[in-house]
Amino acid sequence: MEILKEEGVDTVFGFPGGAIIDINDELDKTDIHYILVRHEQAAVHAADGYARASGKVGVCLVTSGPGATNTVTGIASAYMDSIPVVVFTGQVPRVLIGNDAFQEVDIVGITRPCTKHNYLVKEPERLADIVREAFYIARSGRPGPVLIDLPKDVVQTKMNFKMPPAPRMKSYAPHTEPHKQQLERAIKLILKAKKPVIFAGGGVILSGAYKELFEFADKLNMPVTGSLMGLGGFPGTNPLWLGMIGMHGTYRANMSTGNCDLLIGIGVRFDDRVTGRIDDFAKNAKIVHIDIDPTSIQKNVPVTVPIVGDCKVSLKKLNSLLEQEDLTEVLKTRPNWLKQIEEWKSTTPLAYDQSNAIKPQFVVEKIYELTKGKAIITTEVGQNQMWAAQYYHFDKPNRFITSGGLGVMGFGFPAAIGAQLARPKDLVIDIAGDGSIQMNIQELIVAVSNKLPVKIAILNNGYLGMVRQWQELFYDKRYAATNIEQAPDFVKLAEAYGAVGLRATRADEVEDVIKKAIDTPKTVIMDFVVEREESVYPMVPAGAPITEMLLV
Repeated sequence: MEILKEEGVDTVFGFPGGAIIDINDELDKTDIHYILVRHEQAAVHAADGYARASGKVGVCLVTSGPGATNTVTGIASAYMDSIPVVVFTGQVPRVLIGNDAFQEVDIVGITRPCTKHNYLVKEPERLADIVREAFYIARSGRPGPVLIDLPKDVVQTKMNFKMPPAPRMKSYAPHTEPHKQQLERAIKLILKAKKPVIFAGGGVILSGAYKELFEFADKLNMPVTGSLMGLGGFPGTNPLWLGMIGMHGTYRANMSTGNCDLLIGIGVRFDDRVTGRIDDFAKNAKIVHIDIDPTSIQKNVPVTVPIVGDCKVSLKKLNSLLEQEDLTEVLKTRPNWLKQIEEWKSTTPLAYDQSNAIKPQFVVEKIYELTKGKAIITTEVGQNQMWAAQYYHFDKPNRFITSGGLGVMGFGFPAAIGAQLARPKDLVIDIAGDGSIQMNIQELIVAVSNKLPVKIAILNNGYLGMVRQWQELFYDKRYAATNIEQAPDFVKLAEAYGAVGLRATRADEVEDVIKKAIDTPKTVIMDFVVEREESVYPMVPAGAPITEMLLV
């Protein structure tokens, strides 16, 4: 408990059990806020949302066996998205480990592939050092989840406590300073480029490099696109913003990347949903890749200039080097490139036809309009996630919270709970589908009992929409296992949990429902009955280059 307080922990998400009963007993004696979730998966998602919204390390505490295994999905999601979370799991006494004891499971072995590091505490005298190390590892370098497995007899051991010093680990020393020669090589490419594009990812947000990114792009008058995780790293209403890149990216972002002569990737992994067919990805471009994780560079795409370093530190140094250069000739080449981009934008914008049934895009646009872009938006996964990314414009970082790498249905609502606890004065809205919201709907009681005014906007189309869209396009409309028209009455469900339920079935009802939800100081479910077979466009088919998009 003393180390948690020393590390600035004020909130812990969890679910109790026999293996951790002693820890819960001590936790109850502190002023740390303990949030009792109703499923351990939700505990990790809530800690994840808390970490993203607060900039701190998220913490959760669960028991052994099924309590521990229920966290794996949340841990894997945090790992894929580089989110700092420390997970404490209970374990059977050391003497019983390996004997198939009641609620024993090798959670260290299970989570080894999806944690940045994990520990089984075997010696009580190592516990204090391990806890401090865990927080250091989780937040430093490329952030990620760390798990500490606590045998019950270790927890119950009595010993004299002394606060350990800040960790110094010879085997772990993140490389934050970029190599000067590599920065100079990048500057030479920047000065020669006539059609450059910046590709910003989640690393920009995690490193707090958004101001440096804006200065860099503004100085060079260089257009910026972003990954799903990078949304908010560059102002979404800035004229240089191209929108999201990739499978459901904007036409102008994908075409700009496909036709650029220099691509500067900052804090990105170049994952498959971004690149499409690798052979055709930015095939005419030199690529500069800045990332703190050396294993992410050259992993998916060949790179001309690799720069290993913290995004913020690297951009500061690049901006400093650019100040020494005469950019007059460079900036003269920019108008023609920006004119071409504007043509792509004007001829093929994001669009939909709001006529009869409510279009989900219309709902997201109305949420953006009525919140003035100032809400924290979490999402589930699927069509709702993509429409939120396309039609809600993020001008600031840490306002878009989504499961990007793992794509977890059921992520958004518990993440919204975590975000609301981290930012109690902000409006938090989970944009959900009627399928994904049911994955962790039990957490409604957590929001209600903690008096959290989280809003849930369900885009209710009676399908598992993203899979249905693929079935429509590539499987002759055989909607195998995706029709979920028999869903609960979400308004009654909200009321059963003590929340407020609202519904809109016509376009002219949407605005009033959103306004009422925003004005209601309670947990609210908004059930928007939307066009059943609406699809997300643009869309890059699997195996195609990102410049070959389905537009309607």
